[in-house]
Amino acid sequence: MFISEGSQITRKEARLFLEPANATHRQYEALRAFFVEGLPSPEVAKRFGYSPGSFRVLVHKFRHGPGRQFFLPPAKGPQTAPRSDPVRQQIVALRKQNLSIYDISKALAKEGHPLSAVAVALVLKSEGFARLPRRRDEERPNTVRPTVADVADVRQIDLQPRRVRTQFGGLFLFVALLAKVPLDRICAQAQLPGSKMVPADCAMRSLLGLKLFGTARHGHACLPAGR
Repeated sequence: MFISEGSQITRKEARLFLEPANATHRQYEALRAFFVEGLPSPEVAKRFGYSPGSFRVLVHKFRHGPGRQFFLPPAKGPQTAPRSDPVRQQIVALRKQNLSIYDISKALAKEGHPLSAVAVALVLKSEGFARLPRRRDEERPNTVRPTVADVADVRQIDLQPRRVRTQFGGLFLFVALLAKVPLDRICAQAQLPGSKMVPADCAMRSLLGLKLFGTARHGHACLPAGR
């Protein structure tokens, strides 16, 4: 009685392996039957629902790429911290200090608790924290930052007659033409992004200047983020 019931249970569980539920599982079982069990190609194709030609193509691809993975590799490194983990509480405390996920990840690494920014984000999300709004520079932690260039002040331009050697002298030939183009109105109607320091029409004039100078690739000259 027990043997019979056990055999039925075993056969039922075996069907989970012999009747694949997705394409990857079906390919794995078909290739295993061909290479490991030594079944003929037509028989394997019929058992797993392939045409003889398509299964031969599958075998050919596997012979030339036997390193393909049928199973997901285990995740490496720490993922998320359990609620009872002191690191989790430390992450919460650091976020309450208005630190970003990258700042928190660096702070944990310095204390010997390496945790990726993605893992920190998962912990904060599970704790109900929203993403930080974009912060001003003075609101960010004191870290090494790029040197800030001096702000250009048009009032400091010296218009006294003088001679200056420059490769951009030809641009001045287009000043009169550019002055006639109502770029401020065009940019406003097109809703192009701009900022208080660099309005959209000024940014557009800079891009036009690069184009007139002959700079073919000016993709690195980005418009300032606005909205």
